[in-house]
Amino acid sequence: MKLAQLNVGYARYPTDDPRMAEFMDNLDRINALAERSPGFVWRMQAGNGNATDIAVPGDPDLIANLSVWTDVASLGHYVFNTVHARFYEKGDHWFDPMKVPHVVMWHVADGHIPDLHEAMDRLHHLRTHGSTNHAFGWDAVDANAWRRCATAAE
Repeated sequence: MKLAQLNVGYARYPTDDPRMAEFMDNLDRINALAERSPGFVWRMQAGNGNATDIAVPGDPDLIANLSVWTDVASLGHYVFNTVHARFYEKGDHWFDPMKVPHVVMWHVADGHIPDLHEAMDRLHHLRTHGSTNHAFGWDAVDANAWRRCATAAE
């Protein structure tokens, strides 16, 4: 079994707006870091190398990040203990705050690559039922085991 994760957000500005430049200018770097990270398996991407142009079913204004990892610990380490954490902490500069869960994880069979329909169904399940075996958030795992955002390494 592997771990799939989806996180979504609404950009505060168009992706070509100068206020989004720091985020957009670092996507290749942060995505390359993910791909080199222990436990990384796969990430959704378009021809431009990121996923900002991929339309989310039912909500074209939503930006989605979908990936597969070997386990929660590997994903948690990447999110909270690498330079990615510095961008994670600044997310409110580029994305509107979400009042509903915007990160969901679930287990997938080895070799299975989820699509956005599956991922959005899992997110809907989490929003409707809370964390379950079918779909869960950081609240269902010990995120504090990896959370070190303010001191993340380069």
